[in-house]
Amino acid sequence: MTAYAIAHLRPADGPVHDEVLSYIERIQATMEPYGGRFLVHGAEVEVVEGEWPGALVLLAFPGVEEIRTWYASPAYQEILPLRTRHFDGDVVIVPGVGPEYDAPATAAAMRVARDRAAA
Repeated sequence: MTAYAIAHLRPADGPVHDEVLSYIERIQATMEPYGGRFLVHGAEVEVVEGEWPGALVLLAFPGVEEIRTWYASPAYQEILPLRTRHFDGDVVIVPGVGPEYDAPATAAAMRVARDRAAA
């Protein structure tokens, strides 16, 4: 099942550092062996609730294990400091849901679990 790596990056003020540009130039090659691809990369976000300072990056991979393996790979670890020296941020891995996902069924299961815990 498709899984996602989501980064909320907050670059430093000022011009983009050459190391960041090198990171961007090289990251795709590190993702390709694991089936990774960009879905969103630094697009302007429209904030409809709360605050969102910075940029969003959304990557898709075939599964969670592929993301973990990519992130730990020597090729990615080699370039990672090029970004982290210049951007603060948060990065998370999250599994997607399949086409059979049913939100009302999820709510019902959560309700049952909550009520059991309260009893």
